[in-house]
Amino acid sequence: MPRPHRPPLQHVFHPANADHYEATLTAGLQHLLGHLGRVTGPVRGTGPDEAAARVAAVDLDRPLGDLDQVLEEMSHLWLDDAVWFHEPTYAAHLNCPVVVPALLAELFVASVNSSLDTFDQSVGATFVERRLIEWTAERIGFGASADVLASGEEHPDGIFTSGGTQSNLQALLLARGRMEQEQVSAERLRIFASADGHFSVQKAARLLGLGDIAVVSVPVDAGHRMDPAALERSLAASTALGLVPMAIVATAGTTDFGAIDPLPAIADLARAYDTWLHVDAAYGGGLLVSPTRRGLLDGIDRADSVTVDYHKTFFQPVSSSALIVRDSSLLAPVTWHADYLNPRDAQTPNQVDKSIQTTRRFDALKLWLTLRTMGPDLIGEYVDNVIELAAEVHVRAVDLPDLEFVTAPSLSTLVFRYLPAATLDEQTLARLNNDIRSALYASGAAMVAATRVEGRQYLKLTLLNPMATAADILGVLDLVRDHGARIAADLPQVEVVR
Repeated sequence: MPRPHRPPLQHVFHPANADHYEATLTAGLQHLLGHLGRVTGPVRGTGPDEAAARVAAVDLDRPLGDLDQVLEEMSHLWLDDAVWFHEPTYAAHLNCPVVVPALLAELFVASVNSSLDTFDQSVGATFVERRLIEWTAERIGFGASADVLASGEEHPDGIFTSGGTQSNLQALLLARGRMEQEQVSAERLRIFASADGHFSVQKAARLLGLGDIAVVSVPVDAGHRMDPAALERSLAASTALGLVPMAIVATAGTTDFGAIDPLPAIADLARAYDTWLHVDAAYGGGLLVSPTRRGLLDGIDRADSVTVDYHKTFFQPVSSSALIVRDSSLLAPVTWHADYLNPRDAQTPNQVDKSIQTTRRFDALKLWLTLRTMGPDLIGEYVDNVIELAAEVHVRAVDLPDLEFVTAPSLSTLVFRYLPAATLDEQTLARLNNDIRSALYASGAAMVAATRVEGRQYLKLTLLNPMATAADILGVLDLVRDHGARIAADLPQVEVVR
């Protein structure tokens, strides 16, 4: 019989197509570098309607074929309007510029396309990831206490994930698994988290079928850290009602204020109530390699599980996160054996046994090449740089008459708002500050974030660029003040008492 028609295979990654691969990547790199050299700000200011219309106009059933045309179209649809986190006037969300060794790793990760679910799809990659999990656990302090070393009973473990939301979800899934072993009904379970904790805790409660009511919001102190006294009252009140504390989620670096909850005091309460302690260090995890500020995480070694986002304060490309647990046995609730993938009697180590994902990228290679090229101390110095930058900006700007800062920075965020000389009510002030943020974006010169504190609208600087200077960030504040003065001049003045 005649062989069925086969489409041309010159686009498939294969030694026979090595020249095509090299030419394509070279053209792509040249295109990227050319564009990079023309970037003059973090964003161009394109609105969502315009961006959507451009993409909608593309007929995906009619390929362009020519690589130059494809790259030009890509720029028109995305690259021209991309948000550039390396720009020093980008100060919006927890996005970092990425280090070059990690970008080199991405070339290999995508091209080889290893899947980290089973050994027979990854081989050495399995052990690279495991070693990085061990290294992070060592930095946390898991397995280092005298009683553990003497008994030899605990073996820290963990898994790379897509981000902090997945890491937090898996941690709470493990905590719920512990409660299921004790046959505690789901409707009685409660999760205690700071009022300033990450919203992924509430999302996880929904995904786990526990509902919004399962999350108990614990008040914070003046430094926006979880108040241990309030936590103790909440724990006592819940248990008195017959409810069962499933987990306490402490935060090491809140999104708005970078606040680090008092971990030793919270760990004491977790032990007293026999409750799972999870530390969300997605933001503050970079302190694990800080040469000067590691002490801010004292007590983290007493957690049952810890989230670390390497794609924040380790300056890695998205995605690169991990969930680290005190002992490998704690991962049991996510383990499921399939005869076609990871049979119970498998003779090789399979990472899918620990993960809520199956197919998974070799994201660990990015951190591995970073550490082997730069070393952890240099990454830690980058972390120190952005923390010191936030402190310097606060000192130099806190007394400006038209800016109001909520508090001094804990890590590298500053929450503030523009206050004009005219007295405005809160609703008008909120609109003014939101308009300032929109004007900054539309100008393309800078980006800041927004948040609410005790019902009031504020702006936020999130500083994760170790190459940014105080002059850069003070320049962003000058832009805020300039736009604020211009916009406020057209607002109605309402006399109120603050």
